[in-house]
Amino acid sequence: MNKQLLLATAMASLLALGATGAMAQNVAIVNGKAVPKTRLDALAQQVAKSGRPVTPEMEGQLREEVIAREVFMQEAEKQGIATSDEFKTQMELARQTLMIRELFANYQKTNPVTDADLKAEYDKFVAANGGKEYKARHILVEKEADAQAIIASLKKGAKFEDIAKKQSKDPGSGANGGDLDWANPSSYVPEFTEALLKLKKGQTTDTPVKSQFGYHVIRVDDIRSAKLPAFEEVKPQIAQQMQQQKLAAFQEELRKKAKVE
Repeated sequence: MNKQLLLATAMASLLALGATGAMAQNVAIVNGKAVPKTRLDALAQQVAKSGRPVTPEMEGQLREEVIAREVFMQEAEKQGIATSDEFKTQMELARQTLMIRELFANYQKTNPVTDADLKAEYDKFVAANGGKEYKARHILVEKEADAQAIIASLKKGAKFEDIAKKQSKDPGSGANGGDLDWANPSSYVPEFTEALLKLKKGQTTDTPVKSQFGYHVIRVDDIRSAKLPAFEEVKPQIAQQMQQQKLAAFQEELRKKAKVE
Protein backbone atom coordinates (compact mmCIF):
# COMPACT_ATOMS: atom_id res chain seq x y z
CA MET A 1 0.00 0.00 0.00
CA ASN A 2 2.82 2.40 0.82
CA LYS A 3 4.37 1.80 -2.60
CA GLN A 4 1.05 2.42 -4.35
CA LEU A 5 0.51 5.61 -2.36
CA LEU A 6 3.98 6.88 -3.25
CA LEU A 7 3.40 6.09 -6.91
CA ALA A 8 0.04 7.91 -6.95
CA THR A 9 1.60 10.94 -5.25
CA ALA A 10 4.44 11.02 -7.75
CA MET A 11 2.05 10.80 -10.70
CA ALA A 12 -0.08 13.62 -9.31
CA SER A 13 3.02 15.79 -8.94
CA LEU A 14 4.06 15.12 -12.54
CA LEU A 15 0.59 15.99 -13.82
CA ALA A 16 0.61 19.22 -11.82
CA LEU A 17 4.00 20.16 -13.21
CA GLY A 18 2.75 19.43 -16.72
CA ALA A 19 -0.27 21.66 -16.23
CA THR A 20 1.91 24.43 -14.82
CA GLY A 21 4.23 24.15 -17.80
CA ALA A 22 1.30 24.31 -20.20
CA MET A 23 -0.09 27.39 -18.46
CA ALA A 24 3.34 29.01 -18.69
CA GLN A 25 3.01 28.76 -22.48
CA ASN A 26 -0.49 30.24 -22.45
CA VAL A 27 -1.95 33.50 -21.26
CA ALA A 28 -5.30 31.92 -20.43
CA ILE A 29 -7.87 29.35 -21.51
CA VAL A 30 -10.95 31.02 -23.00
CA ASN A 31 -14.00 28.80 -23.50
CA GLY A 32 -11.70 25.80 -23.55
CA LYS A 33 -9.34 27.31 -26.13
CA ALA A 34 -5.74 28.11 -25.17
CA VAL A 35 -4.51 31.65 -25.77
CA PRO A 36 -0.72 31.36 -26.39
CA LYS A 37 1.70 33.66 -24.61
CA THR A 38 3.22 34.54 -27.99
CA ARG A 39 0.23 36.82 -28.59
CA LEU A 40 1.02 38.75 -25.44
CA ASP A 41 4.69 38.95 -26.44
CA ALA A 42 3.78 40.27 -29.91
CA LEU A 43 1.52 42.94 -28.44
CA ALA A 44 4.22 43.94 -25.94
CA GLN A 45 6.71 44.31 -28.82
CA GLN A 46 4.34 46.67 -30.61
CA VAL A 47 4.03 48.79 -27.48
CA ALA A 48 7.81 48.84 -27.03
CA LYS A 49 8.28 49.90 -30.69
CA SER A 50 6.05 52.90 -30.07
CA GLY A 51 8.48 54.05 -27.37
CA ARG A 52 6.37 53.23 -24.32
CA PRO A 53 7.92 51.11 -21.55
CA VAL A 54 6.23 47.77 -20.85
CA THR A 55 5.82 47.99 -17.08
CA PRO A 56 4.33 45.21 -14.88
CA GLU A 57 1.10 47.22 -14.79
CA MET A 58 1.17 47.48 -18.58
CA GLU A 59 1.70 43.70 -18.85
CA GLY A 60 -1.50 43.17 -16.87
CA GLN A 61 -3.38 45.51 -19.21
CA LEU A 62 -1.96 43.74 -22.25
CA ARG A 63 -3.01 40.36 -20.85
CA GLU A 64 -6.57 41.63 -20.47
CA GLU A 65 -6.42 42.98 -24.01
CA VAL A 66 -5.27 39.62 -25.40
CA ILE A 67 -8.05 37.78 -23.53
CA ALA A 68 -10.66 40.29 -24.72
CA ARG A 69 -9.50 39.87 -28.30
CA GLU A 70 -9.84 36.10 -28.02
CA VAL A 71 -13.40 36.45 -26.65
CA PHE A 72 -14.35 38.75 -29.51
CA MET A 73 -12.59 36.62 -32.11
CA GLN A 74 -14.47 33.52 -31.00
CA GLU A 75 -17.78 35.36 -31.33
CA ALA A 76 -16.79 36.70 -34.76
CA GLU A 77 -15.97 33.19 -35.92
CA LYS A 78 -19.33 31.92 -34.64
CA GLN A 79 -21.05 34.58 -36.74
CA GLY A 80 -19.09 33.59 -39.83
CA ILE A 81 -17.55 37.03 -40.30
CA ALA A 82 -14.29 35.57 -41.63
CA THR A 83 -16.09 34.06 -44.60
CA SER A 84 -17.75 37.28 -45.80
CA ASP A 85 -16.52 38.94 -48.99
CA GLU A 86 -16.18 42.31 -47.28
CA PHE A 87 -13.96 40.83 -44.59
CA LYS A 88 -11.77 39.10 -47.16
CA THR A 89 -11.39 42.39 -49.04
CA GLN A 90 -10.39 44.25 -45.88
CA MET A 91 -7.92 41.49 -44.98
CA GLU A 92 -6.30 41.75 -48.41
CA LEU A 93 -5.96 45.52 -48.08
CA ALA A 94 -4.47 45.12 -44.60
CA ARG A 95 -2.02 42.50 -45.95
CA GLN A 96 -0.92 44.86 -48.71
CA THR A 97 -0.46 47.74 -46.26
CA LEU A 98 1.66 45.66 -43.90
CA MET A 99 3.83 44.26 -46.69
CA ILE A 100 4.44 47.69 -48.21
CA ARG A 101 5.26 49.14 -44.81
CA GLU A 102 7.77 46.36 -44.17
CA LEU A 103 9.25 46.84 -47.66
CA PHE A 104 9.88 50.53 -46.98
CA ALA A 105 11.18 49.86 -43.46
CA ASN A 106 13.60 47.25 -44.81
CA TYR A 107 14.82 49.64 -47.52
CA GLN A 108 15.54 52.36 -44.97
CA LYS A 109 17.30 49.85 -42.73
CA THR A 110 19.55 48.61 -45.52
CA ASN A 111 20.07 52.05 -47.10
CA PRO A 112 20.74 54.37 -44.16
CA VAL A 113 21.69 58.01 -44.49
CA THR A 114 25.32 58.28 -43.39
CA ASP A 115 26.89 61.04 -41.31
CA ALA A 116 28.89 62.00 -44.40
CA ASP A 117 25.63 62.43 -46.34
CA LEU A 118 24.20 64.59 -43.57
CA LYS A 119 27.31 66.78 -43.36
CA ALA A 120 27.37 67.26 -47.13
CA GLU A 121 23.71 68.33 -47.09
CA TYR A 122 24.40 70.72 -44.22
CA ASP A 123 27.33 72.26 -46.10
CA LYS A 124 25.01 72.86 -49.08
CA PHE A 125 22.54 74.54 -46.76
CA VAL A 126 25.27 76.79 -45.33
CA ALA A 127 26.50 77.71 -48.80
CA ALA A 128 22.99 78.64 -49.92
CA ASN A 129 22.04 80.54 -46.78
CA GLY A 130 25.33 82.02 -45.62
CA GLY A 131 26.57 85.56 -46.14
CA LYS A 132 24.38 88.44 -45.01
CA GLU A 133 20.88 88.68 -43.60
CA TYR A 134 18.71 91.74 -44.10
CA LYS A 135 16.07 93.17 -41.80
CA ALA A 136 13.82 94.89 -44.31
CA ARG A 137 10.42 96.52 -44.65
CA HIS A 138 8.29 96.92 -47.73
CA ILE A 139 5.07 98.50 -48.91
CA LEU A 140 3.22 96.57 -51.60
CA VAL A 141 0.72 98.27 -53.92
CA GLU A 142 -0.97 97.32 -57.18
CA LYS A 143 -0.11 100.35 -59.31
CA GLU A 144 3.28 101.87 -60.13
CA ALA A 145 1.85 105.39 -59.75
CA ASP A 146 0.82 104.58 -56.16
CA ALA A 147 4.33 103.34 -55.38
CA GLN A 148 5.86 106.50 -56.87
CA ALA A 149 3.53 108.65 -54.77
CA ILE A 150 4.57 106.74 -51.63
CA ILE A 151 8.27 107.27 -52.40
CA ALA A 152 7.61 110.99 -52.85
CA SER A 153 5.79 111.12 -49.51
CA LEU A 154 8.67 109.35 -47.76
CA LYS A 155 11.15 111.88 -49.15
CA LYS A 156 9.01 114.63 -47.65
CA GLY A 157 9.19 113.02 -44.23
CA ALA A 158 6.22 110.67 -44.10
CA LYS A 159 6.69 107.67 -41.81
CA PHE A 160 7.28 104.38 -43.63
CA GLU A 161 5.52 102.29 -40.96
CA ASP A 162 2.36 104.40 -41.03
CA ILE A 163 2.04 104.23 -44.83
CA ALA A 164 2.62 100.46 -44.76
CA LYS A 165 -0.18 99.94 -42.24
CA LYS A 166 -2.60 102.02 -44.32
CA GLN A 167 -1.72 101.12 -47.90
CA SER A 168 0.32 97.90 -48.12
CA LYS A 169 -1.50 95.01 -49.79
CA ASP A 170 0.76 92.45 -48.08
CA PRO A 171 -1.44 90.96 -45.32
CA GLY A 172 1.53 89.42 -43.57
CA SER A 173 3.71 92.49 -43.07
CA GLY A 174 1.38 95.42 -43.65
CA ALA A 175 -0.15 95.35 -40.17
CA ASN A 176 3.38 95.39 -38.72
CA GLY A 177 4.50 98.47 -40.59
CA GLY A 178 5.89 96.46 -43.49
CA ASP A 179 8.32 94.52 -41.26
CA LEU A 180 9.72 91.40 -42.98
CA ASP A 181 12.03 90.50 -40.08
CA TRP A 182 15.51 89.03 -40.65
CA ALA A 183 15.89 86.96 -43.81
CA ASN A 184 18.42 85.86 -46.38
CA PRO A 185 18.01 87.87 -49.61
CA SER A 186 17.61 84.65 -51.59
CA SER A 187 14.33 83.94 -49.79
CA TYR A 188 12.56 86.65 -51.80
CA VAL A 189 11.51 86.74 -55.46
CA PRO A 190 14.43 87.67 -57.78
CA GLU A 191 13.33 91.26 -58.48
CA PHE A 192 12.96 91.97 -54.77
CA THR A 193 16.32 90.36 -53.99
CA GLU A 194 18.12 92.35 -56.69
CA ALA A 195 16.77 95.65 -55.35
CA LEU A 196 17.45 94.69 -51.74
CA LEU A 197 21.11 93.92 -52.34
CA LYS A 198 21.67 97.41 -53.76
CA LEU A 199 20.53 99.10 -50.56
CA LYS A 200 22.64 100.00 -47.54
CA LYS A 201 21.42 100.16 -43.97
CA GLY A 202 18.73 102.85 -43.66
CA GLN A 203 18.22 103.28 -47.40
CA THR A 204 14.90 103.09 -49.30
CA THR A 205 14.41 102.30 -52.99
CA ASP A 206 14.21 105.41 -55.17
CA THR A 207 11.99 103.73 -57.75
CA PRO A 208 9.20 101.14 -57.46
CA VAL A 209 10.29 97.49 -57.66
CA LYS A 210 8.00 95.42 -59.86
CA SER A 211 7.36 91.73 -59.11
CA GLN A 212 4.63 89.20 -59.74
CA PHE A 213 2.84 90.54 -56.64
CA GLY A 214 2.74 94.20 -57.65
CA TYR A 215 5.00 97.17 -56.91
CA HIS A 216 7.25 97.31 -53.84
CA VAL A 217 8.80 100.17 -51.93
CA ILE A 218 11.66 98.64 -49.92
CA ARG A 219 13.67 99.88 -46.95
CA VAL A 220 16.61 98.17 -45.24
CA ASP A 221 16.62 98.65 -41.47
CA ASP A 222 19.71 96.57 -40.68
CA ILE A 223 22.26 94.10 -42.10
CA ARG A 224 24.16 91.36 -40.27
CA SER A 225 26.17 88.24 -40.89
CA ALA A 226 23.89 85.23 -41.27
CA LYS A 227 23.27 83.28 -38.07
CA LEU A 228 22.92 79.62 -38.97
CA PRO A 229 22.23 76.74 -36.57
CA ALA A 230 25.09 74.38 -35.77
CA PHE A 231 25.23 71.03 -37.57
CA GLU A 232 24.28 69.03 -34.47
CA GLU A 233 21.21 71.22 -33.91
CA VAL A 234 19.68 70.49 -37.31
CA LYS A 235 21.12 66.99 -37.84
CA PRO A 236 17.88 65.18 -36.87
CA GLN A 237 15.78 67.31 -39.23
CA ILE A 238 18.26 66.86 -42.08
CA ALA A 239 18.30 63.09 -41.47
CA GLN A 240 14.52 62.88 -41.58
CA GLN A 241 14.35 64.94 -44.76
CA MET A 242 17.05 62.91 -46.51
CA GLN A 243 15.46 59.61 -45.48
CA GLN A 244 12.17 60.75 -46.96
CA GLN A 245 13.92 61.84 -50.15
CA LYS A 246 15.73 58.49 -50.50
CA LEU A 247 12.52 56.58 -49.89
CA ALA A 248 10.67 58.71 -52.44
CA ALA A 249 13.43 58.02 -54.99
CA PHE A 250 13.19 54.28 -54.27
CA GLN A 251 9.43 54.36 -54.80
CA GLU A 252 9.81 56.29 -58.04
CA GLU A 253 12.46 53.85 -59.26
CA LEU A 254 10.16 50.89 -58.66
CA ARG A 255 7.30 52.61 -60.47
CA LYS A 256 9.52 53.36 -63.49
CA LYS A 257 10.74 49.75 -63.67
CA ALA A 258 7.24 48.30 -63.47
CA LYS A 259 5.60 47.25 -66.74
CA VAL A 260 2.09 48.64 -66.55
CA GLU A 261 -0.29 47.73 -69.40
